[in-house]
Formats: sequence, structure tokens, C-alpha cells
Amino acid sequence: MLIIDARESESLDKALKKYKKKFEKAQTIKQLRSRQGYVKPSVERRSEVLRAVYREKMSRENEA
Repeated sequence: MLIIDARESESLDKALKKYKKKFEKAQTIKQLRSRQGYVKPSVERRSEVLRAVYREKMSRENEA
């Protein structure tokens, strides 16, 4: 559970902004999506490698 310390002088908008930032940092949505179905470790590794290859390819294109 996320707890935000909101001071009396702070506006509601600032407190909400703090909450959203903390929520993103906690990666709650990412966890929920990953738990929706089982992914074999080999498939997970393969997708990580493919992502790394793609990132490497894109970075080399940007250098040229």
C-alpha cells in the first residue's frame, strides 16, 4: 500500500502528483500484468535478447 504524507499547507494537486510518482516507481501495474499469465523462463530470456538486439540496432542507426 502506498502512503503519502500530505502536509496541511500542500495542495491536493501536489499530493496527487506525489502519489502518481510513487505509484509509477513501485511498478504496480507492471507486476499485475506480469502475473496475469505464466511465461516460461526460456521464452522470457528470448524476448529480453530480442529487445536488446533491437535497442542495439536502433542506437547504431542513431549514431550514423
